[in-house]
This record gives sequence, C-alpha cells and structure tokens, in this order.
Amino acid sequence: MSGTGGGKRASGGDSSPGPPEKKCKKEEKTTTTLIEPIRIGGVSSTEEMDMKVIQFKNKKLSERLEQRQTMEDELREKIEKLEKRQATDDTTLLIVNRYWSQLEENVHVLRQRIDPTVVDAPPATPVSAPTPMDADGMVIPPPPPSAPLPAPEHSTKAFLSTLDNSSEEELSLQLRDRMQFSKEAAACMVCVFDRLHSRIDGLCAQILSAGNYSDTLIMTREFFTFCLYQFQNHIFLVDKVTSSETKVSEMETAVEDLQWDIEKLRKREQKLNKHLAEAMEQLTSGYYTTGSSGGLPGGQITLNIQKSDELSLQKKLRTEVIQLEDTLAQVRKEYEMLRIEFEQNLAANEQAGPINREMRHLISSLQNHNHQLKGDVQRYKRKLRETQMEINKLRCQSGDTGLLSLEEPVSDSLEVKKEEDEDQEEEEERRRELERQRARERERETERERERERERERQRSEELKRKDSDTLKMLRAELKKAQESQKEMKLLLDMYKSAPKEQRDKVQLMAAERKSKAEVDELRVRVRELEERERKESKKLADEDALRKIRVAEETIDHLQKKLTATKQEEEALLSEMDVTGQAFEDMQEQNSRLMQQLREKDDANFKLMSERIKSNQIYKLLREEKEELADQVLTFKTQVEAQLLVVQKLEEKEGILQSSLTNLEKELGVRIQALELNKRKAVEAAQLAEDLKVQLEHTQSKLREIQVSVSENRNARERELGNLKRAQEDLSRLRRKLEKQKKVEVYTDADEILQEEINQYKAKLRCPCCNTRDKETVLTKCFHVFCYECLKTRYDTRQRKCPKCNCAFGANDFHRIYIT
Repeated sequence: MSGTGGGKRASGGDSSPGPPEKKCKKEEKTTTTLIEPIRIGGVSSTEEMDMKVIQFKNKKLSERLEQRQTMEDELREKIEKLEKRQATDDTTLLIVNRYWSQLEENVHVLRQRIDPTVVDAPPATPVSAPTPMDADGMVIPPPPPSAPLPAPEHSTKAFLSTLDNSSEEELSLQLRDRMQFSKEAAACMVCVFDRLHSRIDGLCAQILSAGNYSDTLIMTREFFTFCLYQFQNHIFLVDKVTSSETKVSEMETAVEDLQWDIEKLRKREQKLNKHLAEAMEQLTSGYYTTGSSGGLPGGQITLNIQKSDELSLQKKLRTEVIQLEDTLAQVRKEYEMLRIEFEQNLAANEQAGPINREMRHLISSLQNHNHQLKGDVQRYKRKLRETQMEINKLRCQSGDTGLLSLEEPVSDSLEVKKEEDEDQEEEEERRRELERQRARERERETERERERERERERQRSEELKRKDSDTLKMLRAELKKAQESQKEMKLLLDMYKSAPKEQRDKVQLMAAERKSKAEVDELRVRVRELEERERKESKKLADEDALRKIRVAEETIDHLQKKLTATKQEEEALLSEMDVTGQAFEDMQEQNSRLMQQLREKDDANFKLMSERIKSNQIYKLLREEKEELADQVLTFKTQVEAQLLVVQKLEEKEGILQSSLTNLEKELGVRIQALELNKRKAVEAAQLAEDLKVQLEHTQSKLREIQVSVSENRNARERELGNLKRAQEDLSRLRRKLEKQKKVEVYTDADEILQEEINQYKAKLRCPCCNTRDKETVLTKCFHVFCYECLKTRYDTRQRKCPKCNCAFGANDFHRIYIT
C-alpha cells in the first residue's frame, strides 16, 4: 500500500529530482575539471601587478557568488518541490486511511447485523463516531462512502506522527494485519451474500411453484443480469483507470527527465557564454600585444575563427532547444489526453455507483418480502393447528361411541402424513368397515322395536363418522395432490435450471397445462361428491331426525360464518399493514433518491472545481514558461549590449594606444631598462612560485588519487545496490504476476479465458517496450536488453546511443539481431 511509501518520506526526500546516473556524470565532470592558466599582459611595476591580481580575484569571487546564488535558487526550488510532494503524499495517505477505516467500519457493522455473535473489530482503525441506533434497537446503516465526513485534525496528526515514528517493518506488519482483516471481512460478506442469493432463489422457486409473482421474479432476474453486466463493466473501467494512471506516471517521469536535460543545457549555455566572454577578452588583450609588436592580421584571423565557432555552437544549441521544446509539447499533449481519459473513467465509475446502491436496496426489499412471506406461512400453520384442535374438540363432543371411530381416522391422518405408501391399504380397510356396518344395519332392522332408538343413535354416530371420514378423505386427497404438485414443481425446477432459455417457455406451458388438468379433475371430483351428498340428503328427508340434522348444520354454518368474518377481518388488517409498509418503503425510496440527487450535485460541483483548478494550474504553468522565456530574451539582449559596449571600449582603447604609442616609443629605452630589472626580479619570484606550485601539484595529485579511490569504492557500492534493487524489482514483478494470476482465477471462472489472458500478456511481453507495436528482434550485447531494430537504429542515428532501460552506452557493433520462435 501507499502507507509504506508514506512512512519513509524522509529517506525519499533527501534525493534530488534528477536521475542518479546524471548526478554521477556531473560529479565526474567536477572532479576532472582543469584550471586554465591566467595570462597577465605587460606590467611596468609591482603596483600594476597587484592591481591586476586584485581585479582577477574580484572577478573570480563574483563568479563564485553567482554560482552560489544559482545553487541556492536550485536548492530552494528542490525544497519547495519536496515539500509539495510531501504534502501530496500526506493528503493521499490520509484519504486512503480515512476511506479504508470507513470501509472497515461499514463491513464490521454489516457483519454485526448479519451475525450478532461477531465481536472482532478492525485492528488499526482511526477514531470514528459510534454506530447510530434506531428507536427499536435496530442498527441504522452508515451513510454511503461517496460523502465521507471530515476527519478530525488530531486523528490526522496522530496518523502522520505514527507514520513518521514507526519503522518499515512495523508499518508492514500493521498493514498486513489490516489487510488480513479486510480480506476476511470481504470473504465473509461474499459468503453471506451468496447465502442470501441462494435463499432468494429458493424463495423465488417456491413462489413460482405457488403460481404467483411470476412477473416480479422475471423483472428481478432481468435486473440481476443487468447488475452483473454493470459490475463487469465497472471492473473493466477500473482496469482502464489503473492503466491510464501508470501511463500518466510514466509521462510525468519523462517530463522530469526532459526538464533535467533542459536545465543541464541551460547551465552548459551559461558556461559557454562565460567562456566566450573570457576568450573575447583574451583575444582583445592578445591583439593589443601583437598589434604593438607585430601588426593586425593575426588578431583578426583569430577573431574570425572564434566568431565562426561561436555561431556554430549557438546553432547547435538552438536546434537542440527546438527539439526539446517539440518533445515537451508532444509530452504535454499526451498528458492532457490521458487526463481526459482518466476523468471519463472516473465519471463512468461514479455512474456505476448508484446502480450498485439500487441493487443493494432491491436485495434488502426482497429480504423484507421474504420475511413477510415466512410470517404469513407461520400464521397459516397456526390457523391449521387451531382448526385441527377444533375438529378434535367436535369429535370429542359427539359422544363416547364416536371416540373410538374418530381416533382411528386421526391416527390414520397422522400415518398419512408420515407414510404416504400405506394409503391404499387404509382405503381397503375403510371399505370393509363400510360393508360390515351395512350388514349390521340389516341385522338391526330385523331386531325389535325397542332397539330402534339405539339404532337411531348409532345411525347418528355413523353419519358423523361418515362426515368425518369424508372430510378426512378430502384432506388426504388434497394432501396427496399437494405432494404430487410439489414433486412436479421440484422436477420442473430442476428441469428449469438445467434447461436452456429457449426451452423454459415450453416448460412453463407444460406446467400450466398440468395445473389446469389437475384443477379440472378436482372440480369433477367435487361435483360428484356434491351429487352424492344431494342424493343422501334427499333420502334422509323422509327421516324424523332430518330437522335435527338441519338445525345442527345451520349451527355449524353460523359458526363457520363467524370464523369466516374473523378471518376476513384478519385479512383486511394484514392488507392494511401491507399498505402501510409499502407506503413506508416508497417514502424511504423517495428519501434515498433525494439523497442520491444531492450526492450527484455535490460530485458535479467537485468535478467543476477540479476542472477549474486544473485550468488555473495550466494557465499558471504557461505564464511561468512565458516569464522564463522573456527572462532568457532579456539576458540575451543584455549580453548583446555588453558585447557591443566591449567592442566600443576596445576601439576607443585602440585609438588611445595608437596615440600613446608615439609618445611611448621615446620612453621605451628607459622603460626597457626598468623592465629588465623587473624581469630579473620576476624570474626569481617565478622560480620560487614554480617550486611552490610543484609542492601544491604533488599535494593535489595525492588528494586526487584518494578521491579517485573513494569514487571507485562509491561506484562499486552503488553498482551492488543497483544489483540488489534489480533483484528486488524482479522478485516484486514475479509476486505481482502471481497475484494477477490469482485475481484472474477469481474473476474468470473458465480456464480458456484465463489462458487467453495469459497468452495476451506474453504477447505484450514480446513487444518492444519503446514503441509497443513491433516485436523484439535486436539485443544489446553490453546490457542484454532486447528491443526492436527500428527503435535502436533511430536512437543510433539520432546520437542517443544509450539503452532506454539502463542508460548503458552502446556503439555500432554492440547490437545484433535475434530470432525469437
């Protein structure tokens, strides 16, 4: 994570913005510079000698002061850049930490809502507000992550202080624990959502078997497919964003390298200008001496040669500057294109965010609907138990004679519920019992008149038994039909899951035909039963006890009507509750839509502010570049004016020298005698100076050897560090490849897709890293890096004879073709 990089900001801050190899070359140049000899013209006295020495010292001191000022300016710019970089690193680290802690809190709250036994908290989360609670004790879900609350200042300071104080190992351990917690929480949430998805599928299948809510289920399935498609699109866009970010970072590094080259060229230009000025002064001084002794032509020739050299150098510098400006413009254009792509990808990601939230809301509404359905099922089970209890009570009230006969069907019904295979045997036993009862009735009819009353009572009990048996038969038949329909629906569900989309319509039509046939059969059976009942009732009208039965039936009808009214009232209450919950759900949806609109408006405002800031930064950069160009132009004009003034001064000095030469010729004899004495003194002083300089030269040579030894040791140490760094980078790339393979295995379920992705990656590795279009076909024999032949040829022709990867120099015989098969 970026936290490890932020914890070691101090180590990264000491390094200069330029690449290390350029710095090495710079150091080598500074160590190998030679001091040019100083030429002093003819001197008539020691005072003039001292004056010239003091002037030269002042000149050197002014040059050193200028160099020191330039170095101070460069160091200030570097310090400002490092401070800006540190501030940006701190802000990015704080944003990452804040969002990560919010994600951990949200996941922890969700896990507590799903499984209250979960007590583990995130290992290293910053100070956060307590989770809000509803009036009923329910946990209110936290706000969406798109509008985070501003973190307090003391928490950010504490986080930055811990990053500064803690070492790299401690940071890696803390981040590893935190990553482990977030991975476990994410895996737990994925498992929970899989369970919920399977439960929702089961409930959808049950609802389909019941024959209701088919349209809503089809809509939900379509919505699920749409959400999956959007999720895949979101993953693709995230990959695009990461690739664009890597491109942007590469372009930024390229821009920094070009800026470094431009600064180097500017310094070189300044040095050349200084050398030109010194050369012009030396030429003028040499011309005067030669003019006094030998004449004009030699000085003019040297001036013309140096002017031509200066013009050629200026042309070369101009061409190099123009090329660098062109490359800078191209890099800026590419950077702007990448920034636009990055903004587009961000907008697409933000558009996919509300769809995911709507999907979560729909899942929660489906969960609530499933809970309501479970409650309805439990209510119906209670009602069924109550009806069974009432039936048992009625059977107990019918008399002692009917108890034995009622116990048998109750036990039969229980056995029917437990064992479905014994239904046929029970029906045969009932038929035998009916035949025996008919034989008993015939025998009882032949008995005496005294037993008629008992026979009537027995007939009443038998009629009650028959009614109960009829009701039990009806219930058993309905149970059988329900079980058969359940089996059929299970088979249909299995077929529906295994069958393709084209055969699902046929399966639904077949299921509808079967349901209609079953309903027709049930209606026919009911019609037959009603006809039999009508015949029995028409036969029983002649009996004396018909009136009593009618009264009992009317009482039962009244009782059932009361129950029916009670159930209707319950249904109305349930419907009203459903309406209330639906209204509340609609209100919540409206509130969510308002909040989403507010979030979108805030995001739009943030985007506008970001675009304005980017535009202002671009304008500031352009103005700064214009300012630098104007400063360069002013410097060039100043140098031109100074050169013209020097020419004028030289001409005036020439005139004065020509006039004074006439007078000086008369005084030459005396001056030459004095000059001889001075030359003798100077010869003695020069011999002493030569001895001193020899001692100094030996001392400097010993120092130079020591410095060269230390430089070689530093180079060896740096090469070792570079080798270790390359090994670490190779290990990191290998681990990244493993991680990408694991991610691909998790994302792509099909092995063919994984293999295709790996093939594409290997093909990309075989392409040239410079142009990314042609295949690798040439190798550098010095560093053994492989590129395409066209790229290396263009670099060789444009005199960029360095490896693009390691900056190792190569010649015409250092690259050869290879054939990768």
